Amino acid sequence: MTASIGLPEPPPIGAGALPAGTFAGTTVLVTGGGTGLGKATATEFARLGADIVVASRSAEHLAAGREALSPLGTRIVAVECDIREPGQVAAAFDVAEDELGLPHVLVNNAAANFPVPAEDMSPNSWRSVVDITLNGTFFCAREFARRHLAAGTPGSIINIGASYAWTGGPGFAHSAAAKAGVKNMVETLAVEWGPYGIQVNGLVPGLFPHDDMTADIKGNLDRTNEKDRCQPAMRVGRLRELGWAATFLASPYARFISGHTLVIDGANWQRRSLTNPEVVTVRDQMGRGPFDL
Repeated sequence: MTASIGLPEPPPIGAGALPAGTFAGTTVLVTGGGTGLGKATATEFARLGADIVVASRSAEHLAAGREALSPLGTRIVAVECDIREPGQVAAAFDVAEDELGLPHVLVNNAAANFPVPAEDMSPNSWRSVVDITLNGTFFCAREFARRHLAAGTPGSIINIGASYAWTGGPGFAHSAAAKAGVKNMVETLAVEWGPYGIQVNGLVPGLFPHDDMTADIKGNLDRTNEKDRCQPAMRVGRLRELGWAATFLASPYARFISGHTLVIDGANWQRRSLTNPEVVTVRDQMGRGPFDL
């Protein structure tokens, strides 16, 4: 019997996938960059010399991002911004440009999500998730592109997506629909803005456990035994692996990559069983009783 060994562990924290100083003299704006995956992505850009603008609605998250990134020795600007509001997005870019110069890289990481059966979803829940995840991503990308088009300078946009943009996501109808729009936006805007020197790519993270996960996601993971063995890689992702992928896509070594969405999840989203397991409804998975109108 062939033993399952899984994919090897990555190099240690602090190791670089790109030459030191790759992003020296550049500014990277990360929405939702104060916590979780956004913070991990911002960290790897900072390790490579980038100045970082962290944008978030939460003052607490902004403080957490500044605290985490400051020891890396780069300049950090934290700006409060609700990406659903184009005026606040423009104001955030004004602050970034005044203090660090026009951002060379935009990472559209901010999003909203929570599990709910579609029949229980309120109109406000639908609007809120779509407004932040899809509309907010577009407003930020548009503001970034407009400024670079006016300046005649190149730039790089990375939209953080989700694998259920391809597959659908039971329990996440709002987020899956929004992320499908985000993926399509990558492909559309890459063609529109490529002639002006702006590359647009997507990055889809798999399971990357971290301390900033929301209570509902933590609850789902707590109900999953042996999380590593639920992945074809036989392990979950390490946060630095996501950061390395993002820094590569925005680096000088990936200039001819545009309109592409890179999934970094150890092939988990492509997993199929030889025989289908028994169907368990979303309501049952979430411990909800029968639907009551």
